[in-house]
Amino acid sequence: MKADFLFSLFLCILGQLSEAQYHYQSLMNYLESRMLAMEERIALWHEQNDRYNSDLKKFKQQASELLEKIGKEHGKLRLDLEGAGVRVDRVEREMDYIETKNPPKPCVRAADKMVEQEAVVTEKKKEEFFELSVCLDIVSNIRAMKILKRVGSTKGVWTKDSRTAKVYVFNGTSEDTVYEFNSVKELSASPGVSKGKQITLPSAWNGTGHAVYDSFLYYISERSELQVVKFDLKNGSMADSAVLPVEAQTPVYSLNPETLVDLIVDEDGLWALYPAGDTINLAKMDSDTLDIEQMWDTSCPRNSAEAAFIVCGTVYVVYNTRPPSRSRVQCVFDVNDMITGGEAPLLYFPRRFGAHSSLKYNPVERQVYAWDDGYQILYRLALKKKLWAIAPPPEE
Repeated sequence: MKADFLFSLFLCILGQLSEAQYHYQSLMNYLESRMLAMEERIALWHEQNDRYNSDLKKFKQQASELLEKIGKEHGKLRLDLEGAGVRVDRVEREMDYIETKNPPKPCVRAADKMVEQEAVVTEKKKEEFFELSVCLDIVSNIRAMKILKRVGSTKGVWTKDSRTAKVYVFNGTSEDTVYEFNSVKELSASPGVSKGKQITLPSAWNGTGHAVYDSFLYYISERSELQVVKFDLKNGSMADSAVLPVEAQTPVYSLNPETLVDLIVDEDGLWALYPAGDTINLAKMDSDTLDIEQMWDTSCPRNSAEAAFIVCGTVYVVYNTRPPSRSRVQCVFDVNDMITGGEAPLLYFPRRFGAHSSLKYNPVERQVYAWDDGYQILYRLALKKKLWAIAPPPEE
């Protein structure tokens, strides 16, 4: 009986061992199959990695060759552009020289047309002209340009009093200190503005629309309203002030947003250019009382305008682009309507550094004092008689 029990126990143990061996073999087979699969994947990864490395090396080589080729073409293109720039500069200098040596002649057809239309010109307009101005000149071309020096900020004003011949420098668009020099030569010899006489104003100016006339400075004060201040340069005190009847405080020139009103002096006295919607308006002012005597709508657009100057009651508005290119006069307005469309000059300024922040005409010297990107520039103008003066209307 005991022997049967031991035999049965032996058989049971033997069966369990057989089952365990079976499971062990199955586990080993599974692990072996997984290892084989992993080895196949590793081999595939190595194969793909070698292929990717090979493709990457080819791509790097091709990119290097392309970059080298592009670099050579870029260098060639840069040399071509530099050569083209040199040629363009040479052509512009030749054009400026030709314009200087060969000023445009009066248009005969325009003169004939003016003579034909004289019969419809009213006597009242003639009387208005002689009451307002006795100057009969019009700008024909720019004879020469002289760069004096570079001093101050990008924007500013320098001008010369036609009565006293003293020069005044306004550095920036919002300051209260003016520098006075006895002559242009003194300013040229001065390191910066250190040799100039400092004049402190009662209030800061606004923009670049200042004017100096007969030892009086006229400027727009930096206040909420557009106030014209008349400052006596001899005794250093404010002589008078007046508020301009301008509603909207928008810039008179879109390319110089700091200038709301431009005060200008010519042979006939003090003028003011101010914005009116999308155009520029003109006002004749009494230099003694600051009263407005008469107003005109010039129809000259504010857009792309950078500055303006007045010669003999004729407004010349200068336009430019952004970024700056070559400035040009492309809108002319005469207060007496004495200039025909064919007679109005299309003036191009010589190529410079940037854009004009101010243009101030001196009627005695017939020169424009310009401020361009910190440079003080002189433009000498050539004038001719208006066609109205050459062929006046017949008297009744």
